[in-house]
Amino acid sequence: MAFMNQERKAKLAPGIKAVLKKYNAKGTIAVLHNSELLVVIKESEFQVEGNCEEVNEYHIDRFYSGRKAEFLNELYDAMMVGNHNRSDSQTDYFDVGWYISIRFGRWNSPHKQIELV
Repeated sequence: MAFMNQERKAKLAPGIKAVLKKYNAKGTIAVLHNSELLVVIKESEFQVEGNCEEVNEYHIDRFYSGRKAEFLNELYDAMMVGNHNRSDSQTDYFDVGWYISIRFGRWNSPHKQIELV
């Protein structure tokens, strides 16, 4: 059963913050419903469709390219440290350590694109 708590988040936070800093991004890390780790990117150099954008973490390389894909892949890797996925959808068996979500902005707090100098 998927489980995420504040202690696990605290252990993962330094790695996640290092990726955000490397790509000049600002974001927040949260735990949702004791099963999901959420990173909301509030400010970055990357262009976003509309005010907010939810990332499909299973298809990063399919939908993104270049530096944005590198950033999202590194962020994904930092969020997955210590996680497992032994799911088998054919037998309707789902076993993950925790779920993750990556978003650029929120509906009430849009992502801000910054210019690099």
